[in-house]
Amino acid sequence: MQPCCLLLFPFFFFLGTWAELETGSHMLHLRHFVTFQNATSMQLRGLGFMGDIKIGSLDSLTGDIHYYKTWLRSALSKGDWDVIESSIKSYLRDFNSLVQKLTNHIRMSYPFVFQTSRGCQLQPNGTTRSFFVIGYEGQDLIRFHMNKGTWDRVPDNEMSATAEHLLNNATTLNELIQVFFSVTCFDILERLIEYGRADLERQEPPTATVFARKAGPAQLLLVCRITGFYPRPISVAWLRDGHEVPPGPALNTSAVLPNADLTYQVYSGLTVAPRDGHSYACRVRHRSLGTRSLLIPWGQSNAGLIAGLVVALLAAVVVIGPFCPAVYLGNPCWGAPQSHPTILSCFRKRH
Repeated sequence: MQPCCLLLFPFFFFLGTWAELETGSHMLHLRHFVTFQNATSMQLRGLGFMGDIKIGSLDSLTGDIHYYKTWLRSALSKGDWDVIESSIKSYLRDFNSLVQKLTNHIRMSYPFVFQTSRGCQLQPNGTTRSFFVIGYEGQDLIRFHMNKGTWDRVPDNEMSATAEHLLNNATTLNELIQVFFSVTCFDILERLIEYGRADLERQEPPTATVFARKAGPAQLLLVCRITGFYPRPISVAWLRDGHEVPPGPALNTSAVLPNADLTYQVYSGLTVAPRDGHSYACRVRHRSLGTRSLLIPWGQSNAGLIAGLVVALLAAVVVIGPFCPAVYLGNPCWGAPQSHPTILSCFRKRH
């Protein structure tokens, strides 16, 4: 790795994202947060991610890198990492100097926070994308135009105009940034893909439950809870009598949220009328399931609502406790096209 490019590595090493990536896409995405308490005091936080996998952080006191993955240290030589850690300290001084110049031009009330978001992405078809954005108080302030090698203000205000002017005068730095993010970042990304392949290709299948709660005097809210899956992309749909329920006010699906064990969870709710004569099931599709889908039926008994799962088999309602093993679509024994699934023929327990 070229020394000039290594000096720029801390500009993008500690950022992160929950953004959903296309299957087969890889992104080195890092975030760096600096809280300025006053003119002489700042607090630093930096995190580095490969996709959504946390691979490292920045020591707020020393500027040293903490390696969260053993393969991260192996991906580059010790000499490269030594130069990176040394240049981080220089970068922090330069970043602080830039902020001080901004405060000399603009009245800013302490405390305030600056963020940086930088990285590069490699698509399955070979296309690439690079980005470098500086934010203020959670909003984009200025971003680097990779093709032109210049900075463009995001909002049109005094602060963004001043930052644009200051950074566009740093022509040597901008040339290095342009080369780094256009070339070197992808060299590093390919090394990390090679060394971190086991983590990057990890798959965890989802588990799901369906339950109901009263949503009003004449309404039920059916809730499908899916958790424990990885990677993040997932498809959740409700089926009414075997047909997918179209989008509408009765259907509401949450954002996909992280669990503490590096898996994800999501909820989907469907509002229905009690005992409306229809059958309902939650269908889940995920990469770990291959071509199959996870089907979780919901049903009712004469005793009232069952806060769990009900599997209908051969037109009879069989209540299997408060929870039921999931049902896979795509099994040859189903004998029905996947677009019109049925739960009346046979099912296979998930182990």
